[in-house]
Amino acid sequence: MKIGIIGTRGIPNQYGGFEQFAENFSTRMVERGHDVTVYISHRHPYKSDHYKNVRLIRCYDPEYLMGTAGQFIYDFNCIRNSREHNFDVILQLGYTSSTIWSWLYPEGSILVTNMDGLEWSRAKYNKWTQHFLTHAEKWGVNHSDYLIADSKGIQDYLLKKYNTKAVLIPYGADIYETKKGDIQTLHKFSVKSNEYDLLIARYEPENNIETILKAYATAKNRELVLIGNFKNTSFGHRMYRDYGGYAHIHFAGPVYEVKQLNVLRYHSRLYMHGHSVGGTNPSLLEAMACNALICAHDNLFNRYVLGDDAFYFKEASELSSLISAPLNKENHENWLYNNKQKIYDDYNWNSITGKIENYFNQWKYGEKYQEVLCAV
Repeated sequence: MKIGIIGTRGIPNQYGGFEQFAENFSTRMVERGHDVTVYISHRHPYKSDHYKNVRLIRCYDPEYLMGTAGQFIYDFNCIRNSREHNFDVILQLGYTSSTIWSWLYPEGSILVTNMDGLEWSRAKYNKWTQHFLTHAEKWGVNHSDYLIADSKGIQDYLLKKYNTKAVLIPYGADIYETKKGDIQTLHKFSVKSNEYDLLIARYEPENNIETILKAYATAKNRELVLIGNFKNTSFGHRMYRDYGGYAHIHFAGPVYEVKQLNVLRYHSRLYMHGHSVGGTNPSLLEAMACNALICAHDNLFNRYVLGDDAFYFKEASELSSLISAPLNKENHENWLYNNKQKIYDDYNWNSITGKIENYFNQWKYGEKYQEVLCAV
């Protein structure tokens, strides 16, 4: 099968969730014998035309010059190029800036869209952008041949609002076990095992970073390490300005090396997950796979994944009480075990890849096959 993936800045992952998904899914599909292409920004630092036998097609991406408007041009360039390659299936990741060009997709290709989260509800967008995104979501639903929802909440939302079925296929993760070289990574970040708390996120308001920082500002006996590029958003600059002066709060900047991230997750005392918009978040699954004790923002998306196997918070005051109290991972071994078992059973990359591969085969078998999948 010939597959094109559109909607990311490219692989290997240097940015976020969709890129992480594209990297894991595309490389595994190539191993299964498929011809896979991932579209990549011309500014991506990886310069080869292939990554682990996945073909990369670079398209001009002016976002660095034009801001958000550049995303629309980049998506236009990717979609226009897709008309030249006779893809059996085009996987469109998200709808924020791509579905406006839906009419340009080649007619001979099956268009499958991963609808991601409720983009219009993100706090970083003004009311005009949010209004546009409600239309972009509708275009994504109406112009796609098939839809993927990465969480039950998104699947239910699409059915209720649009009376449209989407197959439920979440992201995946790989189980991580501690290794001899872990200590060198901990030394690099000047931390000791089980003596620091960890937050890995993009600096966006809906990730509740400010709520978390407010709590830690009053809990000076707890060390917090933040992984993420605080320099590329005004919100990130403000967080650093307001909280960078606290000796126990460390803005470590972006880290893209997966092995280093896994080490930091595994050896953290408590892993903070503030994401409140979207479906099944890849960074949450990776924390579960790394034996991290998790404290998550209390919302239906996080509860669907974690169930009763995590701490939850909504306000800085309740979070402050939690992180100030004595906490030992050994007292929550059942949570750690249960979350790791979820990765084995429901969220491992090989299983997820197989589900999407089967879903793509629907173009051979038609609607009956899709109905069976949607019932899963």
